[in-house]
Amino acid sequence: MEYEFLRDITGGVKVRMSMGHEVVGHWFNEEVKDNLALLDEVEQAAAAVKGTERSWQRTGHEYTLWLDGEEVMVRANLLEFSGDEMEEGMNYYDEESLSMCGVEDFLLVIAAYREFVSKA
Repeated sequence: MEYEFLRDITGGVKVRMSMGHEVVGHWFNEEVKDNLALLDEVEQAAAAVKGTERSWQRTGHEYTLWLDGEEVMVRANLLEFSGDEMEEGMNYYDEESLSMCGVEDFLLVIAAYREFVSKA
């Protein structure tokens, strides 16, 4: 999972993720922004569920983050469809609406994000 941190013209941090993990970058851009307390909450939750069968979920304005001891899933809240809305044989393009990665990888991105933000 590759990522890049940028600053926009207002000084805000933007995250770009590699193909297949774009929604993780969207989660940082839309849900985290300057709310580093959210990152604290995610790190504490990851530590709490590590080595257990439990999971944790945080629903935000645009995205929901779910994690267990091994995996993180970020999903766009608009990705909930009822089965009758689509023609048979069709499926939704959701590459930029759903992404999964390992907890350790996700925690490394959080650490790198914090470091980038602190260099303001």
